[in-house]
Amino acid sequence: MFIVLLKFAGNRDQAGQFMEGHKVWLQRGFDDGVFVLAGSLQPNLGGGIVAHNTSLPDLQSRVAEDPFVAERVVDAEIIEMAPARADERLNFLLA
Repeated sequence: MFIVLLKFAGNRDQAGQFMEGHKVWLQRGFDDGVFVLAGSLQPNLGGGIVAHNTSLPDLQSRVAEDPFVAERVVDAEIIEMAPARADERLNFLLA
């Protein structure tokens, strides 16, 4: 399982022009079954994603395809986590 932090970077002011591409990229992650949660980092710091069913190299490639990352709207940090315990509603993340 991975936590992806997308923190605003130098080209933050260009987020609007790449927003539609970013949304398409996010949806593809959900459609592919890789992303299970996405949202905003508060207060207005960027975004975060919880990903699973992927390898680190594949996720790195996927993240590099995000228009926000490619255009330096955000800097991406990927944190790998080995979940050992979960609420029963999230047991699928332990597999």
